[in-house]
Formats: sequence, C-alpha cells, structure tokens
Amino acid sequence: MSGNQAVGINPPNAVEHLTTQASDWLWAAFSFMAVCFLATLGWSVMRPRGTRLFHEIAAVVLLTSSLAYFSMASDLGATPVAVEFRGDGGDPTRQIWYVRYIQWFINFPLLLLEVLLATGLPLSDIITTLFMSIVLVICGLVGALVHSTYKWGYFTFGCSALLWLWYVLLWHAPSTQFANGGIVRRGYYLAAGYLAFMLITYPICWACAEGANVITVDAEMIWYGILDCLTAPLFLAIILWQVRAVDYSAFGFHSGKFVDHAAASEKRGAQQA
Repeated sequence: MSGNQAVGINPPNAVEHLTTQASDWLWAAFSFMAVCFLATLGWSVMRPRGTRLFHEIAAVVLLTSSLAYFSMASDLGATPVAVEFRGDGGDPTRQIWYVRYIQWFINFPLLLLEVLLATGLPLSDIITTLFMSIVLVICGLVGALVHSTYKWGYFTFGCSALLWLWYVLLWHAPSTQFANGGIVRRGYYLAAGYLAFMLITYPICWACAEGANVITVDAEMIWYGILDCLTAPLFLAIILWQVRAVDYSAFGFHSGKFVDHAAASEKRGAQQA
C-alpha cells in the first residue's frame, strides 16, 4: 500500500476524529515548519556569535511546531473527550489534541519574548506577561478536557489573560524606552500589532472546535494549522527581518558568563584608575 497510512496505523480513538485528508494537510504543515526551522538554523549559524539570540529563539519555536505537527499528522497526541453539544442526540467523543497545547505552552511565551526583548520593559513585567500567556494555554487545555458547561469558565479566564497580553503589547510596552531608538520602535509596532491580532483568533477557533463542537476535527486542523503557520514562521520572519541590521549592543544583552563579567569589571577598574 502507498500513500498516507497514518490514520490506519494509528487508529483514531474518538467518534469525531482526524481523517486521512486532514492528515495530509498536517503533513504539509509539518514540512513547511521543518523547512522554516532548517532555514532559520542556517541563518543563525551564519551570523556572528553574540547576534544570534532572536534567531535561536525562532529556531526553538519552529522545531517545537515541527514536532507537534509531526505528531498530529501521525494521528498521535490526542485523547477522546465527551462533547458538550451533541448534534445527533447521541453521546459522541471528540479528539482533543493535547500535543497542540504542549506546543503552545512552549511557543507562546517565546513569541512574546521575541517582541518584548526590544522594549524597555523591566524583567518583572516581561515575566508576568510570559506567565499570562501560559495561563491562556493552560485554560484552553483544561477547558477542552472538560465536557460540561464549566469549560466556558476556563475560556473566560483564558480570555482575561489574553486581555493582559493585549494591554502589554499595545499600550504598556510601547510607552517604554526602546533600544536603538526609532528603528526598533517602528519594527515593534508592526510585530506587536500582528501578534496581538493573531492571538485573538485562537479563542475564536477554540470556541467553534473544542468549545461548542460546531466544526469537524478536520476543519479544526485546517483552521489551527493556518493560524500556526501565520503566527510562527511568518511572524518570526517579520521579527528577524526587522532586527537584521540592528546593533545588538543597543539591546544591552550580556551572555551571563563569568569571564564576561570579570572582563567588564577589569575594564571598569582600569577606567577608574
């Protein structure tokens, strides 16, 4: 036999499940993510040491997405959950893809970090913002696993965390002092506005798929797949293009190695002498 045999080798474990057609789409998304990962990794290696931070974060995001889409395309990483809304009067179950939430648990904080590193936000605000993105993902996962109307309580908590992300991205962070002045600020507005818009689309898809069960698993895969491709590779391409010619010393990054701090201390001592 030839062709995509993933659904046959790894049989679905729910009534409403992935089909071969959707698996084909997921393999295409996996291939796209993997190619973008390899390209980003190559781009990172070609850059001088000390100027790879944004590229290496992007590579981690794309590798995580590649692994998640490999799992989903293989019909792995899902668990059956009884649906709340039953259109046919029966008692069906639906595949809930926990591997997708593992992907978001890793990627959403890193995507926000890519943007916020260029701002003048204090470390405490950045950590709080990253935590709120984790709250958003966890609420989505727990809500998806709950079969009763209580799932919408988690949906509300998640949307509240999303509002915090919007506040930081669109109001709080832009009011700070940016590294390298106007060049980074202009790039930030583009990247932050794009990311803020993409983040609001995920709860809409969740409400139609895991929440209200009004779209099929195949439609869910196509919808989330498009969102992930736009939120990860395309967004990261915007970020990396914006910082390609920025002097990294303007960001004030330090490696944290003892030798670097020792060298800096010696230099300050020599200047004071």
